Amino acid sequence: MNHAFKTTAAAGVAALGLLAAPSAVLAAKSLTIVSWGGAYEESQKKAYYMPYSDMTGTDIVQVSKSANGLAGVRAQVEAGNVTWDVVDMLEGPSIKACDEGIVEPINHDKVLKPAPNGASPSEDFIPKLRECFVPEILYATLWATNTDMWDGEQPNSIDDIWNTSDFPGKRAMQKIPAGNLEWALMADGVSHDKVYDVLETNEGVNRAFSKLNELKGNAVWWSEGAQPPQLLADQEVSLATGYNGRFFNATVVEDQPIKIIWDGQLFEVDGWVVPKGKLTDEVKQFLRFSTDTQRLADQAKYISYGPARHSSAKLVGEHAETGVDMKPHMPTNPKNLKTAIAKDPIFWADNGDALAERFNAWLAL
Repeated sequence: MNHAFKTTAAAGVAALGLLAAPSAVLAAKSLTIVSWGGAYEESQKKAYYMPYSDMTGTDIVQVSKSANGLAGVRAQVEAGNVTWDVVDMLEGPSIKACDEGIVEPINHDKVLKPAPNGASPSEDFIPKLRECFVPEILYATLWATNTDMWDGEQPNSIDDIWNTSDFPGKRAMQKIPAGNLEWALMADGVSHDKVYDVLETNEGVNRAFSKLNELKGNAVWWSEGAQPPQLLADQEVSLATGYNGRFFNATVVEDQPIKIIWDGQLFEVDGWVVPKGKLTDEVKQFLRFSTDTQRLADQAKYISYGPARHSSAKLVGEHAETGVDMKPHMPTNPKNLKTAIAKDPIFWADNGDALAERFNAWLAL
């Protein structure tokens, strides 16, 4: 799905001074920005793309292919035909892309905007700033359930998810090892903050797959973010993993009887990378605009993902459509972080391919 936003060149010229662009006057043109589609990309459109187009006259062409972002960037760079300007990518794949030299290093404190109190980007961004990655959001992959499917007690923990006697029904799980292995270890008694210590060992990996065997017969495997809320709404499964923003949208906006289970939420960072050869003044200007304090706070009006800056988190308010207070729905809310697993991007960058191979072999058994 592609969308372009067109505005006048005059508006763009007038706004350049406000944006503090790296160069004087940038000619109006287009930027092709790759993201994930769905409610998340819609939140980017409202918080970043439309305001940026209004201010600069630049058309934003949306491409919903971030699920294949790393492979797409690699293929374009190797072919010498890079058509994507900015790509929304998870932190783990961005590290791999940076190591491969297919995305651009970014001088964060030079390119990005300081906080309103003068704090540098290095000080104001919540996650560690990595060489080729500009954080946007902190989001969670977690479990949820359809409350209409239970007469009495409802599942509310990772242990409950593995308790198929008291909480029967199918479990929708993403068809990747990440998340599933961490939750399997939690269900097997490993503390949320010790998961990667165990998973770093061969014994820990074996332990995780052994625990996953207990759910395999009840598993329904999904690959697209829109599937889990729909599977729950249709009562095809009683429990599902998915993205907290998708579940929020289904519950608050679509009024579906879906409840998030925050226990063991796997939270991680998502943000921008720039393919090799594409770090133009226009791209720098977009990065500066889209990750300033106000823009990241604005995105939280449309979806329940935590902004990646300390200064933005203070500005999180109500949902733009429903007026719901967004703070309790953020993965970064202290109540939701009690048993959270901070996804280790280095672990998955180093071990992701090998674990994916083993996971796919396990699925085939």
